[in-house]
Amino acid sequence: MLSFLLKLRTRAQELFRLSDAHTMLVWSVIVGVAGAFATIAFREGIALLQRLIVGSSGSFVEMARHLPWTVRIWLPAAGGVIAGGMLLIARRGADPKAHTDYMEAVAIGDGVVPVRLSLWRSVSSLFTIATGGSIGREGSMVQLAALSASLIGRVVHFDPPRLRLLVACGAAAGITSAYSAPIAGAFFVTEIVLGSIAMESFGPVVVSSVVANITMREFTNYRPPYEMPVFPPVAGVEVLLFVALGLLCGIAAPQFLRLLDAAKATFRRVKLPLPVRLALGGFVVGVLSIWFPEVWGNGYSVVNSILHSPWTWTAIVAVLVFKVIATMATVGSGAVGGVFTPTLFVGATLGALFGQGMHALWPHATSAPFAYAMVGMGAFLAGATQAPLMAILMIFEMTLSYQVVLPLMLSCVVAYFASRAIAQHSMYEITQHRSREEQERLRLRATQMRELIRPADTVVRPAATVQEMTRVFLEYPVKYLYVTDDANAFLGVVALKDITSDLLDKRDTATHTAADYLQPHFDVLTPDMPLSVALQHFMAHQGERLPVIESIERPTLAGVVYKTSLLDAYFRLGPAR
Repeated sequence: MLSFLLKLRTRAQELFRLSDAHTMLVWSVIVGVAGAFATIAFREGIALLQRLIVGSSGSFVEMARHLPWTVRIWLPAAGGVIAGGMLLIARRGADPKAHTDYMEAVAIGDGVVPVRLSLWRSVSSLFTIATGGSIGREGSMVQLAALSASLIGRVVHFDPPRLRLLVACGAAAGITSAYSAPIAGAFFVTEIVLGSIAMESFGPVVVSSVVANITMREFTNYRPPYEMPVFPPVAGVEVLLFVALGLLCGIAAPQFLRLLDAAKATFRRVKLPLPVRLALGGFVVGVLSIWFPEVWGNGYSVVNSILHSPWTWTAIVAVLVFKVIATMATVGSGAVGGVFTPTLFVGATLGALFGQGMHALWPHATSAPFAYAMVGMGAFLAGATQAPLMAILMIFEMTLSYQVVLPLMLSCVVAYFASRAIAQHSMYEITQHRSREEQERLRLRATQMRELIRPADTVVRPAATVQEMTRVFLEYPVKYLYVTDDANAFLGVVALKDITSDLLDKRDTATHTAADYLQPHFDVLTPDMPLSVALQHFMAHQGERLPVIESIERPTLAGVVYKTSLLDAYFRLGPAR
């Protein structure tokens, strides 16, 4: 049976001529579907908790309005206690060195997203959101989509570079499923998470985003979270007003992030157990909701109301201030969730206020305030994330209007440069890691192979039978098995093509062992070998990985180094090399 499966896989690769890039596209389709269903499961979990709590699901603002004021106070606090308890369970026994966040797993990790920790944190986020916490649900959605991608990649034994790319595809699927913006989802991952737009990674990420979007539309009654009105034509001097709006958002976005950081620092100074801290944050949200139920939830319904109905400037200012305080309390207390949606909320309200002010000054020469609210969403997002291209594409996909492109591009670019001039970091900590890459380049110049070594899983003894070697070849997508003796000394390799050739030609392999197929002369690396020398070995070998031995005199197998890991480290040297 194992021989049949190995021959089948070999024939399929020969028939379809699938390269590594083609294979990655196939897996990105699978991850796109899995990521969409992961976000569907989280959304249904929120709806289920809402029905259990109040008997119906839907808008959190409407949910708050129909509850007695006393319930509005204690319900978010109770949700905070439960959510905090879930976080304590998540932390119990967790590896402190594990990369919890999918961005870290992609950008600075090996693509492994911890399963238990991610699931418990997602359950904690469910209770925070379902009980009115002022935080976005997209954070856990993307985390679950990335987790599903990580699990798929680990099952098929992807090496770290390909696993990181697969997790990035899952994250793109999650963003797309949350906002129905496949292009923006792809650019979110490449611009923020991966940090560069290269076709080798951008292609699979785009495929995963598109597949996730199709899955959401085909298998659910999903509607985009924001119902954008038709954007009016903008011409003449009014374009300069959108430049001013971009400047305003670029100045305000870093201040919003500083407020969130200050709230986190304040809650950390309060020496209280985690469930009590989250309950305190929920209590603040509950008290505010007595006067303004709009502070509950992620703010979708409030933004849609501002876009489609007239609001007085006093009402917008009040809901903006109270919503920012509620978000500070929720995020600062340590609740799990996203800040992406609250950022869009602040941008919409700030843009609406700016639009009302301009409309009051020049009522016949300016567009309606909702136009400024729409552009404000993108400009504030660009300033907060410092990813203007992603922000432009997201608002464009939401509106599907070419009229919005010119003012949106101007506002987002101006907001980006204004924000960069004030603060170097964005809402995502991963960008702070990239700001320190210059120091990292200095370290990488002295990097040796020992820092890139990974375990060599495909190791057999000289007496291994063809059936045993076939089983390993089926489990791991490699071209060579490494042969070691009982002392773990490297003896050589067994090539996949040699075994498949015998199997396809129906030769008798019953008595053959690894020693019969052994190729003793095979290129190897050593732990103290510099990057540049190892790169020359890979150029001569033209394979995906090479074994690492302790030394030529003592050929103990230390592990393997993957070419993609080596190239990643080498090219991160940048101009400094």
